[in-house]
Amino acid sequence: MKKFRKVLDGLTTSSPGVTIGSPSCGSAAGTPTAAPTPREIDIQETLVSENFQLCKTVRHGFPYQPTALAFDPVQKIVAIGSRTGGVRILGRPGVDCFCQHESGAAVLQLQFLINEGALVTACADDTLHLWNLRQRRPAILHSLKFNRERITFCHLPFQSKWLYVGTERGNTHIVNIESFILSGYVIMWNKAIELSTKTHPGPVVHLSDSPKDEGKLLIGFESGTIVQWDLRVKKADFRIYYDEAIHSVSWHHEGKQFMCSHSDGSLTLWTLRNTTKPFQITFPHGKIQKDGRKESCKPILKVEYKTSRSSSEPFIIFSGGLSYDKAGRRPTLTIMHGKAITVLEMDHPIVEFMVLCETPYNNEVQEPYAVVVLLEKDFIVVDLTQSNFPIFENPYPMDIHESPVTCTAYFADCPPDIIPILYSIGAKHKKTGYSQKEWPVSGGTWTVGSQTYPEIIITGHADGSIKFWDASAITLQMLYKLKTSKVFEKPKPGEGRAADLVEEDPYAVQMVSWCPQSRIFCVVGISAHIILYRFSKYEANTQIVSLEVRLQCEAEEVVSPSETENHPCLTESGSHSPQHQQQPASPGNGAPDGVKDSIPCLKVKERPARVPPGYQAELVVQLLWVDGEPPQQITSLDINSAYGLMAFGNCNGLAVVDYLQKSVLLCMSTLDLYGAADPYQRLTRSPRKNRQSTSDFCMRGLSSFYSDSKKRIRTSYQSLTELSDNQQSMDMERSKSPTSVHYPPSLHNEPRVLPEPVASLRASHCSSVFHLLDNVKGPGRKLSLPTDLKTDLDHVNGHCTSPTSQPCSAGKPRLPMGPEGPRLTRRGPGRPPFRKAQSAACMEISLPVSHTEGYSSRRAMLQQLHGVSMYSHDEHHMTTAYCWSERESRENSFSRSRSSSVSSIDRETKEAVTTLQFGESYGHKGDALPTPCLWVGTSLGVVLLIPMSVPTEEEERMEEPVTIGPSSTVLMLKGSVLRLAFLDLGGTLIQGPCENWRDSNAPEDPERTRRRKLTNIWSSLDGSSEGHLAVVCSEKQAKVVLMPSQSCLFVHNITESSFVLRADVVSVSNSVCLACFCANGHVMTLSLPSLRPLMDVNYLPLTDMRIARTFCFTNGGQALYLSSPTEVQRITYSQEMCDNLQEMLGELFTPIETPEVQNRGFLKGFFGGNAQTFDREELFGEAAAGKASRSLAQHIPGQGGLEGMKAAAGGVVGDLARARIALDERGQRLGELEERTALMMTSAETFSKHAHELMLKCKDKKWYQL
Repeated sequence: MKKFRKVLDGLTTSSPGVTIGSPSCGSAAGTPTAAPTPREIDIQETLVSENFQLCKTVRHGFPYQPTALAFDPVQKIVAIGSRTGGVRILGRPGVDCFCQHESGAAVLQLQFLINEGALVTACADDTLHLWNLRQRRPAILHSLKFNRERITFCHLPFQSKWLYVGTERGNTHIVNIESFILSGYVIMWNKAIELSTKTHPGPVVHLSDSPKDEGKLLIGFESGTIVQWDLRVKKADFRIYYDEAIHSVSWHHEGKQFMCSHSDGSLTLWTLRNTTKPFQITFPHGKIQKDGRKESCKPILKVEYKTSRSSSEPFIIFSGGLSYDKAGRRPTLTIMHGKAITVLEMDHPIVEFMVLCETPYNNEVQEPYAVVVLLEKDFIVVDLTQSNFPIFENPYPMDIHESPVTCTAYFADCPPDIIPILYSIGAKHKKTGYSQKEWPVSGGTWTVGSQTYPEIIITGHADGSIKFWDASAITLQMLYKLKTSKVFEKPKPGEGRAADLVEEDPYAVQMVSWCPQSRIFCVVGISAHIILYRFSKYEANTQIVSLEVRLQCEAEEVVSPSETENHPCLTESGSHSPQHQQQPASPGNGAPDGVKDSIPCLKVKERPARVPPGYQAELVVQLLWVDGEPPQQITSLDINSAYGLMAFGNCNGLAVVDYLQKSVLLCMSTLDLYGAADPYQRLTRSPRKNRQSTSDFCMRGLSSFYSDSKKRIRTSYQSLTELSDNQQSMDMERSKSPTSVHYPPSLHNEPRVLPEPVASLRASHCSSVFHLLDNVKGPGRKLSLPTDLKTDLDHVNGHCTSPTSQPCSAGKPRLPMGPEGPRLTRRGPGRPPFRKAQSAACMEISLPVSHTEGYSSRRAMLQQLHGVSMYSHDEHHMTTAYCWSERESRENSFSRSRSSSVSSIDRETKEAVTTLQFGESYGHKGDALPTPCLWVGTSLGVVLLIPMSVPTEEEERMEEPVTIGPSSTVLMLKGSVLRLAFLDLGGTLIQGPCENWRDSNAPEDPERTRRRKLTNIWSSLDGSSEGHLAVVCSEKQAKVVLMPSQSCLFVHNITESSFVLRADVVSVSNSVCLACFCANGHVMTLSLPSLRPLMDVNYLPLTDMRIARTFCFTNGGQALYLSSPTEVQRITYSQEMCDNLQEMLGELFTPIETPEVQNRGFLKGFFGGNAQTFDREELFGEAAAGKASRSLAQHIPGQGGLEGMKAAAGGVVGDLARARIALDERGQRLGELEERTALMMTSAETFSKHAHELMLKCKDKKWYQL
């Protein structure tokens, strides 16, 4: 009987298909097929491959792990370097550019060629790079790789083409910026110090030319030695030997004295008249103790010594220097001006700071007006012109990571009125006390492009906050912030079982659902709760309604196959609504001892409260503990404002809530949804003898990577995204993609009937990714996790101990795999089950990949995304046992191979709800008219259709109940279902029915009655009576189904070697397509409805879970993901947008005239001015200094020399602008020549006048009278 049913199922599920244009049976991977249809569907597809091109557009947020800072005082742009080799260049709002070194080496130092449109970067791999900033996309012109010495410091004098480079050995080299070739002129460390010195002075930590004489170079060594080197005569003018190590040096603008900061927290002032001892020694933060000794202080890492015309007292600004005794004090920036000392406490450690001055010349009065401070996690600018030193309001979106980002949503082409309303409400809650002056970093030019439309990005955070961002015209500006934690009471310690769940981040946002038309907003939290918000422009007194749902079904409650039928498990659904108290039947355990555990994880505020304008909470739905088991996290959500319904599901089942009537309509397990038409034979399990609470390892998801070691990871961006110890293996990982093994279609279509020996086994409910780890012995296992996170994963020798691998229901003991017997988990019984929610910004894990088998499912990925254990349709395969070689085990990938362990063959009876979609469709085959329906996709690849009856009139809708009909199975796919969408018979995307927004708190208008206005109702669509197309995408396949006949028109196997992470039906170039992002980094687009491949680009190797969780597509050919814990990367896959990208980006360089040198006066310039005859070319050129050793450094040419750089300016500048720049520069040179000529003529006339007066005075005198 079983064999006969197996044959029938195979016939029904794998219907023969023919390839378009040629007869064939079945379909290979990547080949669309067509099945016989009742009638021809004639849809003209307009999209072709030429419509698609993938490229990055812009990066938003704070640069991750910053290391260096630079500022161009003429162009007024700032550059920030990072540890991962990235460089962000910022100007006025809209001018934001990201550059990446291919090597990925950390940026040590940045140097602008002031007002030249170029930037020099020094990286940790001892390479110098010259970037051309005169184009919208900066590019490297030259690179110089040092082979024998490590770079420690660089200095480029203003208007000089010679770059001084200090090294770790103490030598100073000189590089020609134009040719990027080393000069033969070298200042060796043993020449700089005295011959009698017996110790090495250490690395070069400072280089600067004297403001008084450009021919004098001040060299600071780490040990405390300072040398002023005369470049002309090639010898030292003076040497200073100080006991304390030097961190920085800063000149006075007159060039007669300089200040040093030291490791003991002191500042020393030196004058050139007497270099034997410091003129002044100060400990700004060191007090004299009772015994007369100074307090020991931390090092002063940097000091700036600036002068001002408005005050005779200079500004002395430094970082660090606090005493060690004051533990717990935050990092500080100290500003000393005369006798006033101001200490500014920072929230994060200071990486670098720079004082912004009015003049770029170091020999003029500096006139400081601001301080740019680069912190580890923030970027601020302090106003020096006001006595209270306020900070400027930052126009850049630098606070995306204020709380770690846990989810993202991207909405393009929103209603145009939503952005101004959100901005006006959000502006009322902005902070005050900022400086009233304009933001000083105002360089570059940016104009709104011609193709702009309203775009909104929504980010959910670990603290429960939601941020709405205006993303129009490739910019980002925060509109509105919502705190979901205000809905709940603050948990008090010791409040029973629920209190254990809310230790640190109980409000972390897991997913969001937003209807821009009705402005209804739903938030899913990690504590298995859903909050529904309505938008209002008015304040209101509201009381939040709370619904509690029991959604728990255990595999042990399913009876054995020997019984005649499966009885569904029953649970209860309680409502705390003041209007309703109902308890419909729902799956779960109705044991008497479970009543005492029927509590939610959080407590909703019960008292009425006055809420401000904006999003106001209306309803909270929470899943309950059942029988000592915590609720499983919610994996899918959909809301429909036209129906007034909300549906959500997890690995236990599905629930539908009527949020208008505040009632639960449906709550049942996934198994019960099938009824008698279950396509699978499910293996049942015996009840457990002893119930073991799983409260120690449930409520996972974002918290699943937290270990209980002493060094517990905080929710910060430093945790899981640190560089791997084995960088080579990481590079190998990025360059490889999983291989595949083709399985015949029959394996996917057969019912899940296990052999008798296998059916008798009872094993853990662990995911097969960790069963895979069971087979890995010794060096064959490699997990790229930090040390303190490996405690939950290091027992893989026959035991599954990862917190992500625990079952959705209570765990059962495994069969003893060794003499030590079963071990379930490392977490102690006294530990709380719910750890601090880890952000998507912090998730990173790598698993081995085999050369012989490809990963066929993303169950492990989903476990890490949602914290649930799910069984995928394509995981039921019995493969040949294999072993890992050492070479294979070193390769990391996010895909997963099929396991041959016996436990992986034992099947899970759970089936998670992975996607939901409301819409008007045909509930059953042959229906003549469409009705409201709920489409349900599961982790087994099954698509179910649930018809509903929803009253249309407003009065009836609030009084009559919504009825739900029996479900039916529409189709089956390989892998978990990810996305459902609908097209009309013309190929146009059908937008779901929705309600137009109306403000329920607005004052009543007697002339206008406020009624519900619904749009996108089925009857308004053309050709709706003839049917529609349903597009279904799983992690392996995509299918297009004709409704109501439920005929499969097209099938496409998206991937065999990997699996799809994100999929969506989006509009591009006035048409629609299916966009997919796979775990192997490929971004694909398929035409609709024929599912022809249009684009397949290997774009982004998936290196951590942050990308998988935050990647999302939207209309207009755009997508985004979290490229780092602090940055959002936006990309486009539209050729049209790529063509217009240059127009949308900002210009970094604008032609600006270099400020003139201040008039020093005749006498000062004649008698005490700088040496004007210093010619660096004469000293450092090849004719005088010779060539440097070829083995010392290697020149790597870029895209062009500096002589052609200015002519390479692109974009708006164009040929005419380049000609204008050349004329301006020529005119500037002619003007300078004219000024010098006039000055010489004036000097000559003055000299002639004095000589004539002297001649007249001495004309009539005798020689003895002179």
